[in-house]
Amino acid sequence: MDLFQNSLNQSNQPLSERLRPKKVADVIGQTHLLGPTKPLGQILRTGSLLNLILTGPPGTGKTSFAHALTQEAKAHYIQLNAVEAGVKDIKAAGEEGRIRLLERQEKTILFVDEIHRFNKSQQDVLLPLMEKGFLYLIGATTENPSYSLNRALLSRARVVQFKPLTADDLKLLLNRAFAFEDFKIDKILSEPEIVRIIELADGDGRRLINWLEAIFSVYKVNSENFPLNEVSLKEFLESPLVAYDRQSDFHYDHISAFIKSIRGSDADAALYYMVRMLEGGEDPVFIARRLVILASEDVGNAEPRALPLAVAGLQAVEAIGMPEAAINLAQVVTFIAASPKSNRSYMALNKAREWVQTLSQNLPVPGHLKSSGTEKKNYQYPHSFPKAYVKQNYWPEGTAAQTFYEPSSSGFEKTLSDYQKWQKGESKPAADNQTKSE
Repeated sequence: MDLFQNSLNQSNQPLSERLRPKKVADVIGQTHLLGPTKPLGQILRTGSLLNLILTGPPGTGKTSFAHALTQEAKAHYIQLNAVEAGVKDIKAAGEEGRIRLLERQEKTILFVDEIHRFNKSQQDVLLPLMEKGFLYLIGATTENPSYSLNRALLSRARVVQFKPLTADDLKLLLNRAFAFEDFKIDKILSEPEIVRIIELADGDGRRLINWLEAIFSVYKVNSENFPLNEVSLKEFLESPLVAYDRQSDFHYDHISAFIKSIRGSDADAALYYMVRMLEGGEDPVFIARRLVILASEDVGNAEPRALPLAVAGLQAVEAIGMPEAAINLAQVVTFIAASPKSNRSYMALNKAREWVQTLSQNLPVPGHLKSSGTEKKNYQYPHSFPKAYVKQNYWPEGTAAQTFYEPSSSGFEKTLSDYQKWQKGESKPAADNQTKSE
């Protein structure tokens, strides 16, 4: 069944489904992207299709936009949720798109919700389907795509950021809902309550629509207690949600503050931002993934236990889920924040990348390091020597040895540094010096 053939029983659909825009111009909000003078808006209003990654908080219209674009382009629509879909589902969607394109000259939009949940293999399956035009991908995510999607996929799609709806956007959405139901606003909500419900929606259009649907349902049955006042309105609203941030980039601001608090060894501030994010509806898996990165980027070899603990925390969050997973996150956050810090391995990686990118040619591997050939007999096996170390060249011929990794004096990394110096005969371990002095 095509997406829009199920309108026979629209009255049974949720209000959010019935209010979905029929064309791109009807999408509420996102004028910075879809406005009539914006290049992307101009392209999409013609019915042209692009591969898009939509990033932004919930309730900003990502799914509604995909529906509207499908109708604008007269395309076929397939929707997958990355939490449930596998490689088989992606291939099936691609085959359906291929058949429709070849037999009907009909384009297919594949909308993937929570696309950040796709692993690398699943993302790779999408690539040839996008390149051949069998599918036009619209992926929706609340995460920063550069952290969760691979470069190959990002290079084939345009990343656009959906911002929380403004108060004016929400007022327009509220008016549209009342007009759709043919209700007079002043019969149900007074002006102060309109301001209140828009304020509490906090940029989330889906939340506003869900509240209005509950209010409308009661009003249809019994209109005696309307219009609502401050007290009666509260009965329709969920428990007050912790405001994540009213700025359009609250998602990135809070995860940035979280990361910088851990990097600055402030466990309490890090817990504060973590709780704010979780209470605001942030995906706990996203937080756990960032902790895995932090464990290597900011702690590194100064505390080698940080990375396995962070990985275990990610596995625990995925296995347990909220609310208990917050306990696992708190353990990882406090451990990493309290650990000695070093970014030397991360900096070494950047130095190695920069050096490789300056090379004008691919340098050959020295003969004694190759897996085969007559020269491999010249390789000196370190374990055959005292301290399991022998000085020999490991760099391509004609290339001077480079220094990328310079251990710090923080935590266990100082032990590594001391050991390397001892191994190379540059110093003696502390234990040896102490014995000699005694």
